[in-house]
This record gives sequence, structure tokens and C-alpha cells, in this order.
Amino acid sequence: MMRKLAVFGALTLGAAAVAGPAVAADLPSAKAPVEAPAPAPSTPFDIAFGVKYTSNYGFRGISQSNGFGVPQGYAELQLFDNLLYVNGFVSKVDLPTKADVEADIAVGIRPKLGPVSFDIGFMQYGYPGERRWLDPFNPVEYVTPYGTFEGPAILTPKNSDFGEVHAAVSVDPVDGLSLGAGVYYAWDFLGLGARATYYNATAKYQFPASFLNGMQGDFYVSGEVGYYNLGRLAAHLGGAKLKSYTTWNVGAGYTYENLTVDLRYVDTNLSKQNCFVNTGDPAGFLNGGKSNWCSATFVATVSMDFTLSGLQKAFAR
Repeated sequence: MMRKLAVFGALTLGAAAVAGPAVAADLPSAKAPVEAPAPAPSTPFDIAFGVKYTSNYGFRGISQSNGFGVPQGYAELQLFDNLLYVNGFVSKVDLPTKADVEADIAVGIRPKLGPVSFDIGFMQYGYPGERRWLDPFNPVEYVTPYGTFEGPAILTPKNSDFGEVHAAVSVDPVDGLSLGAGVYYAWDFLGLGARATYYNATAKYQFPASFLNGMQGDFYVSGEVGYYNLGRLAAHLGGAKLKSYTTWNVGAGYTYENLTVDLRYVDTNLSKQNCFVNTGDPAGFLNGGKSNWCSATFVATVSMDFTLSGLQKAFAR
């Protein structure tokens, strides 16, 4: 958001305008009256939207696209100067359940208190077109209220959709610097019956315009560190404890008008074996129970972002 400050001054010399030099010299200096800064224009309604291509779609350090590039898109309805929002996100994915896409929807509020901004809301993650995978060659024993029976091992949940609530805060202590922290809680992570709580801290610094030596656009660096505390699978999925882990990323980007190019290093502290436990990566069934989905990688992203109000201003010029 940009603020425009307007300061209007008036210097009144009165009779000095028609008096001789001696009279003018005797007059006290007149100070320009300063008016209060004009308030930023209110935006009761706006729509933000954009498209993106990323070389590897990662969710909290773990690939959701099997290490390949995918297209993504989003749209967000913003009300009352972005106090209330509803947004949707769609991305191509390559997951064990073979979902067609990931389709999410979120609602929330973003109140502000001076330099401090909050984001409190709910997100529903959806994976349409999923298929459950069973392993008939390794039968397991299931205990039900109606007795015990043996059947094929269930490798994936029937439905990975899950809901998550979050609370995040960010502050801009000095020009160009933004610091943030958040907590995200899901009671049925990926339909596995496990509780999951993600804690993160973020930092971003946007360099002043002089840094680019006259070049248009904005250059920034940013990073994140997070800890994912994962619970135990539901009994019908084996009851195993998922592996909690730490993830981090650091990168830099350049923004020119609506275009952003970002290059980022992403990693976790999960071993390849524990990565397979958490993801069920199909490749793990062929290579001794290992997955590369949690390994260190560089991710390049190109995105275009717009707002309805911004487009209206552009066409009004």
C-alpha cells in the first residue's frame, strides 16, 4: 500500500507586498500553516488475483508436485480495506492419492493496530479426484467393534481433505523490514486422523530504491523457519506416529509492477526414511522406503499479481 502525504503551505506577506524594502525587512518571518496529512482513500471492496508457475510446489518444506514444476492461480475478495477476506487457490499436484488438483478456500480477518497486522482465519484444503491405494500383498489385522479380520493394508486415506485454523501477526519495525510469526492447527491432517500444529517465523527486507541504482522495481530478501508438530495416525491407518520436523527457506526476489521473480532454497531436517513415513511417496515402495520429497532443493517462481482497484487506476490514466 502506498500513502500519499500532501502538505499545503501559504506564505502571507500582507502590506510588505506594496511597501518599500525597509518595511519588508522589519516584518517577522511568516510560517506556512501545515494541514494534517490527507487520509488514505478507503477501499471498501477489492479483488486480488494472480497466476504463478513454480519449479517445485512445496508445502511447508515437502514437495506436493513430485519435484516437478506446476501452474497455480488464486483469487481473493477483500472487504472494508482488506479487513475481511475470502480467497481461493488452485494448484496442479502429484500426490500418492493422484488427486487432480489441490483446491483450497479460506476466510478470515486482517485487523491492523499501527505497524502491527493480524491474520486470523480458517482454510479448507481440498484434493478432488483422489483414489485410495491398498496393498493386497501385505495383509494386516484390523480390530473393529464387530470382531477382528485380516485385509489389505491401507496405504492412503480415502479423502485427504482437511481444515485448518490459523492466527498470525506481522510488524514493520523499520522501513522495508517485516517480521512475522504464526500458528496453524489441524485436527485431522490430510484425513489421517492425526493432529498437526505448525509454528513459523518469517522475515522480509525490501531494499530502498537506491539499491538498484536507478533500475525500476523492488528487490527483496526473505526467509522462514518453521516447526511441524505431527501426531499419530488413526487406528485403521496403522496408528503410527508421524515424524515431526523443522523446515526452513531463504531466498531473494525482484518485483517490477505486477511481475515477481523469486529464487529460494528450501530444506527440512527429515531423513529420506522419515520423509517416506510422512508422505507415502510411491517411489519409496521401490527404493527401500526412501523419499526425496523433503530434501534440499532450489525453487524458482514467476508470478503475476493484480488487483481490481489497480487495474481501474491503470485504465483511468
